[in-house]
Amino acid sequence: MTRIAARMAGETRDDTHLAMLDALSRKALWLSNWMIHHANHIRPNASGVKVGGHQSSSASMTAIMAALYFDVLRPEDRVAVKPHAAPVFHAIQYLFGRQTLDKLKAFRGLGGAQSYPSRTKDTDDVDISTGSVGLGVAFTAFASIVQDYIRAKSWARPDMPEGRMIALVGDAELDEGNVYECLLEGWKQGLRNTWGVIDYNRQSLDGVVREGLYDRIAAIFKAFDWRVVTIKYGARQRAAFAEPGGERLRAWIDACPNGLYSALMYQGGAAWRARLQDDLGDQGDVSALIARRDDAELADLMANLGGHCLDSLLDAFHGIDDDRPTVFIAYTVKGWGTPLAGHKDNHSGQMTEAQIHALRDAMGVRPGHEWAPFEGLGIDEAALRDFLDRVPFNTGASRRLTAAPVPAIGPRASGGAATQATTSTQTAFGRIMDTIARTDTDLARRIVTTSPDVTVSTNLGGWVNRRALFAADEIADIFQRQRIPSAQKWHFSPQGQHIELGIAEMNLFLLLGAAGLAHELFGERLLPVGTLYDPFISRGLDALNYACYQDARFMVVATPSGVSLAGEGGAHQSIAQPLIGMSQDGLASFEPAFADELAVIIDWGFNHMQRSGPKTPDPVSFLADAAGGAVYLRLSTRPVDQPRREMTSELAEAIITGGYWLKAPEPGCEVVIACQGVAITEAVAAAGLIGGARRNVAVLAVTSADRLHAGWHAAEKARAEGAMDAVSPVERLLDQVPDHAGIVTVIDGHPATLAWLGGVNGHRVAALGVDHFGQTGTVEDLYAHYGIDAQGIAAAARRFTRGRRRRG
Repeated sequence: MTRIAARMAGETRDDTHLAMLDALSRKALWLSNWMIHHANHIRPNASGVKVGGHQSSSASMTAIMAALYFDVLRPEDRVAVKPHAAPVFHAIQYLFGRQTLDKLKAFRGLGGAQSYPSRTKDTDDVDISTGSVGLGVAFTAFASIVQDYIRAKSWARPDMPEGRMIALVGDAELDEGNVYECLLEGWKQGLRNTWGVIDYNRQSLDGVVREGLYDRIAAIFKAFDWRVVTIKYGARQRAAFAEPGGERLRAWIDACPNGLYSALMYQGGAAWRARLQDDLGDQGDVSALIARRDDAELADLMANLGGHCLDSLLDAFHGIDDDRPTVFIAYTVKGWGTPLAGHKDNHSGQMTEAQIHALRDAMGVRPGHEWAPFEGLGIDEAALRDFLDRVPFNTGASRRLTAAPVPAIGPRASGGAATQATTSTQTAFGRIMDTIARTDTDLARRIVTTSPDVTVSTNLGGWVNRRALFAADEIADIFQRQRIPSAQKWHFSPQGQHIELGIAEMNLFLLLGAAGLAHELFGERLLPVGTLYDPFISRGLDALNYACYQDARFMVVATPSGVSLAGEGGAHQSIAQPLIGMSQDGLASFEPAFADELAVIIDWGFNHMQRSGPKTPDPVSFLADAAGGAVYLRLSTRPVDQPRREMTSELAEAIITGGYWLKAPEPGCEVVIACQGVAITEAVAAAGLIGGARRNVAVLAVTSADRLHAGWHAAEKARAEGAMDAVSPVERLLDQVPDHAGIVTVIDGHPATLAWLGGVNGHRVAALGVDHFGQTGTVEDLYAHYGIDAQGIAAAARRFTRGRRRRG
């Protein structure tokens, strides 16, 4: 029997239980408001700049979060908290004993509780980081898909309970387009065990939402097979509706415009009475219903919406006993329980000293006892502590799980099939993945690949043919069944290891983020690999940043890159992406030129994705690799002649560090050509054009400007702190170059990627690359157009050699 059915049958909820929940909800409301007030008006603030904190947006979520955290949730459930409700979350964690008083006092300060819940910055029990509005909503859906993926596998832990993925979301967050991309993808993937709880306070940052929004929200979720549960009326309102005249009051509430309801909430009981008497007076029963309540009681009745009524919330939440995705639309008042309730400007508004003191008095909190967890609740402290100890969600064990690392199989094993006389890095990637797919290893079993409808064109076809696509139910390849020739075997099964997505890069990075946290969310190690076209990283950049902020572990393979995708024109050519790779925290960016480099990087990448050590820089590379992170590979479709060489440990280490000498400088060196990626062909040709027998041109193969730059920056910081012997890899490389030499940097991408090399030792630099939108043409035409062909590189280099001769 569901909770709702039981209530209809006459069962009553324990009054003591409700009293405990109500007391803790009020305490969370007080603590969250005081936390924000303290940060803005009590804590020293030398700059005088507002700290902020969203008192009103927190208040509207208080009862919802109290019902969930103190009653409904189980340890296996995972929650993405509405960003602006972070103070309520921290207050609840404080009551659980998972957050410290010092961090509450330092809210929004250095080392304090974070402005928005953060897995990496907060020390309390954050499941999913939020902050970029809308992304938390979608992240829970993909986390549920990942949970289903894991549970379908033969290697999954049988003792791991199945949790619900829950998003707490403000109604204005639903303006974000990624929410609807996620709903469509969830429908395709058979989404289950996912809840959305919408704080329907009918206000956004700048004002009141449009009329009819509820109907649109409900219709959209229903269109994608979500159950819609509306929590509109509180218990006191429902009791009033049962009185004579109550149905007319209900009709008035239902017809009241959002802006008017908010304004009356702010004005209070007298305003409610005047308006209701104007609209409903002289109607006998309904007039008497209004008259039976004084102004305070009337205001309390009209504020008793479902999202603030614990009894209504618990009925709704406990009324769900299946795994169908469900959205709860909970009517609330922004600023509920505070003097700011309902005002259209209250999003960033804060209570005055007089208002916060009035709220403190109403809460029964004595001056000087504002932080006391159980002050003013009127319930025995021991009873409250015992209640909190028995809350199912408040488990003593850590809810952040662990999983053992999976050993990689080594660059020779993964790259043996990749080395041909001439090949592209994209082709080599496909061969490496196909080689791994052939193995019966834990690594092969734990890889999960995904792509936004470009699986074949990013060379994942071989992997998918061997490892199949994932779906909860078996789906045969109709073309194969009909014996129609096709290179691709599009077979779906629960054991499949590729999750095919629609064309939405935001969804790709959200899925990679969720899969990249599987070891901590679900206790199972996944090695997610996502492929997409390099120019379209920008379309999913917010979600990529969000995934890295969560410290998710994944490998994103972006191909083809640069203007080498010549025939597609500027819309499909990438320019700024190398700079994204350099600037994105938590992401190690590589752009190899050769297949053997790629094999080394992929092997290293699978290990890097699983590391969890300290963030202390290595004394040789000055990179914090022990901490691990995500990996970005920028690949190309352009074939390049492959070097015949032995992959020594020294060369492999240099590739991972970020660069090595393809042609080392000699004492008379006048020019260094530093190249990242497939423009290496032009770099080598240019060296031949200008070097001749004098051998005065060196070639530096840069595999990762990101890592060379990071090491240099870290070494400079170390020297500033007194470690004068600190030397980074790029400094060791360029120390071999004479002071008089110049450096020509070349990349099929933005020239700023490598231009900084001149700052390492003060060498002159000519930075070549692409800094304007591309256009259609052949690779040869475009490289010549942008001056990154052999002749363009040679011309830039000759400026340095001519200058050297003049000075001689």
